Amino acid sequence: MKSALPISLWLTLALCSSAFAQAPAAPAAPAEIISNYRLQHGEGRVTVDSTLNRIAREQAAAMASRDVLDHGVLGPFSSRVASSKSERAAENIAFGYDDFSKTLDQWIDSPEHRKNLLMHGASKVGVASAKSATTRRTYWAMVIAGGYERSRSRSPSAKPPTSRHAEQTCRIKILGLCL
Repeated sequence: MKSALPISLWLTLALCSSAFAQAPAAPAAPAEIISNYRLQHGEGRVTVDSTLNRIAREQAAAMASRDVLDHGVLGPFSSRVASSKSERAAENIAFGYDDFSKTLDQWIDSPEHRKNLLMHGASKVGVASAKSATTRRTYWAMVIAGGYERSRSRSPSAKPPTSRHAEQTCRIKILGLCL
């Protein structure tokens, strides 16, 4: 009788652990999927950032409520991303797919969107989606940013170094980037 209890306990644990092992895995979070893609292409991981998530959420919601795919639906990106305090940032938007992995595939297939995904030195990301009430179309926004480390190490009064050549070739400057 004494040996029946440990055997039944062992059988119960074995059956339960087997059931847990066979349960489907939860889908990976967007930041993890983006990080895996970046690592495959020689760039570092990104982590979720609450400020960037908010910016992405507001952008996705605005596009869904107006049923329009437009970076400027809430105003210029440079103004919207200023609160992130990053030195550089980029935004990808899309519509059509309900799941993130298919949306990411769209961005990977587009040279400009892929360039944003692989932004050198990016360390933070925010991703959000919203569904249009009228068309049921899902809108996505991703904001990726970097340059936080240098921002903290620079004294508030110090100006970023600029070269005479950079000043001459710079046509527009957004968040410290010369375009």
